[in-house]
Amino acid sequence: MAGTTPPPGCGNIGSDNYLLCDTNRAWGIVLESLAAAGVVTTVILMFSLLFLICKVQDNSKRNMIPVYFLFLLGTLGIFGLTFAFIINFNERTGPTRFFLFGVLFALCFSCLLTHSSNLIKLVRGKTPISCWVLLILATGFTLVQVIIAIEYIVIKTNHLNFTQMSRDQHNSDFVMLLIYVLFLLALTFLFSMFTFCGPHKGWKRSGAHIFFTALFSIAIWVVWITMLMGVLTMQDMWDDPTLSIALVSNGWVFLIMYIVPELCFLTSPSRPEDYPLENNFCQPKHIKQSSGMENRAYSQEEIMQEGNGDLAYSSYSPHFQLKTLDPQKDFSIPRPKARASPYQEYAGGKDTK
Repeated sequence: MAGTTPPPGCGNIGSDNYLLCDTNRAWGIVLESLAAAGVVTTVILMFSLLFLICKVQDNSKRNMIPVYFLFLLGTLGIFGLTFAFIINFNERTGPTRFFLFGVLFALCFSCLLTHSSNLIKLVRGKTPISCWVLLILATGFTLVQVIIAIEYIVIKTNHLNFTQMSRDQHNSDFVMLLIYVLFLLALTFLFSMFTFCGPHKGWKRSGAHIFFTALFSIAIWVVWITMLMGVLTMQDMWDDPTLSIALVSNGWVFLIMYIVPELCFLTSPSRPEDYPLENNFCQPKHIKQSSGMENRAYSQEEIMQEGNGDLAYSSYSPHFQLKTLDPQKDFSIPRPKARASPYQEYAGGKDTK
C-alpha cells in the first residue's frame, strides 16, 4: 500500500499510517472514530464508577466494583488496540497485536466469569465471594493468557520475524494463540446460564447481562474467525478490517450490554424480597442460645385457672396455692374507742348522811 504520493486526506506521515486518514478507504477513519468514542465513553464510565463507590450501600454489590473497574480497563485497552490494527502490520504493531489481543479479552472474560461465579452463590442464598477473592480470581484467569502470549512472542522473535510470516501462518497462529480465551468465553456463557437457577430473582438481572454479553461476543468471534481463516475466500486486504471491526463491535457490546446496565443496577434500590441476603451479612437476626436449662422465672406470666376459679397459679409466685378472698366480708381495721373511766361518777367529796 506504500506509495510516494500520500493519499487524499493524509499529509506528511509514514506510509504505515495512511489508513488513519485515507478518505478513499474510509473504513479506517470510521473505525478509529468509533474506537475514539469508545475510549471517551469508557473513561467517563470509570469516573462514574469511582463516584458510585460511596453511594452503594449493599455490600454484595459493592464487592463487585473493583471487578467492574478491572473490566473497564480491559475494555479501554480493546478500543485502544483498534488503532494497532488500522496501522499496517510491521515489527512494532505485530507483537502488540499478538500479545494484547488475547490478554485484553482474557481480562474482560475473566471478570465476567468471576462475576457469574459470584452470582451463582447469590441466587441460591449463599454467602457471596469476598472482594479480594474476586480480584484474585479475575487476575489469575488473565495471567494464564499472559504467560501463553509471552512464550509465543519469545519463541517467534527468536526464530522468525513477524513480518516474514505468511498470511496463512500469521492467521492460524493468531487463532491458535486465542484458544484459552475461547475457553474462557465458553465457560462464561455456561456459568451465566446457571445464574438463572435460584430462588432469589433480584440477582438474576446481572446474570442476564452476562448471558447476553457472552452470547453476542460468541457471535462476533465466530464471524471474525471464519472470515480470518479464509473460509469465505476473503483477500489478504480484509484481514485488518475484520479484526478492527471485531475489536470495536465487541468493545461496544461490553459497554452497552454489561457495564451500563450494571451501573444502573448498582444505583437501583434493593428490595427486601429480592435481596434477602443483604441483612443476613450486615445485621444479626437471632441471638444464639447458650447451653443449659432455660430460666422460666422471667418468661411471660401465665395464669392458670383451676376448678371454679377459687384457686390461681402464677409463674412469678412460689409454688403454693392461694385462696380467693371473699369480697362480702368486712376486713377493714376498726377504729380504737375510749374505754369508760371508773371515776366517771365520782363527785370529789365525802359522803354525808
